[in-house]
Amino acid sequence: MNRVLLVDDEQRMLDLLELYLKPHGFQCDQARSGFEALRNLEHTSYDLILLDVMMKDMDGFETCRQIREKSNVPIMMITAKDQKHDILQGLKLGADDYITKPFDEDILLARIKALLRRGPEQNKIVMNDLVWNEEAHELHYENKEIHLTPKEFKLLGLLLNRPNQVYDRNYLLERVWGFDSNTEGRTIDSHVRNLREKIRKHGYPIDRHLKTIWGVGYKWEN
Repeated sequence: MNRVLLVDDEQRMLDLLELYLKPHGFQCDQARSGFEALRNLEHTSYDLILLDVMMKDMDGFETCRQIREKSNVPIMMITAKDQKHDILQGLKLGADDYITKPFDEDILLARIKALLRRGPEQNKIVMNDLVWNEEAHELHYENKEIHLTPKEFKLLGLLLNRPNQVYDRNYLLERVWGFDSNTEGRTIDSHVRNLREKIRKHGYPIDRHLKTIWGVGYKWEN
């Protein structure tokens, strides 16, 4: 089940979006402001964010900008503002798609499914000046490449893709190596140790971000 964060300062629109999405298997959380959305992201991982632009206090553009500082989660902006420069502004700030009100339910669902098929792991991830590029299979810091093994690269991508999410060792083994075994936790630990050493040599403050959660696993902390 995909988890979606709905962000709009109108309760009617939040309820309408949830009414559209829940029958199609989406789990929906609601946020009535950009501030509330950012708080939600501190403790919950989402597969998609539907973000209104015209909100009080903090508009959708600023909310999008701040989300992109912390997360690579797909963002679809939903708004009545349909001017070209508004659409371009949203996309430049990191939104993945943009749909205007009023919208057709079937089109909305189709575009949501297209975003989820693309998946955040397929994109370039920029996190704290570290650039992880899956297509090129490269990691850069300050325009210098950091050479990683394929397993190290994939492991780092998983952690960067969901910052502040704690991953246990069994999950990482299954995703990176394709198997799950309580006896092979040392495999993860040695790869994380190698990651730290390689990235630290390039002057990046890796110990500030790649955290060990004792007895559980690892996370990337902003």
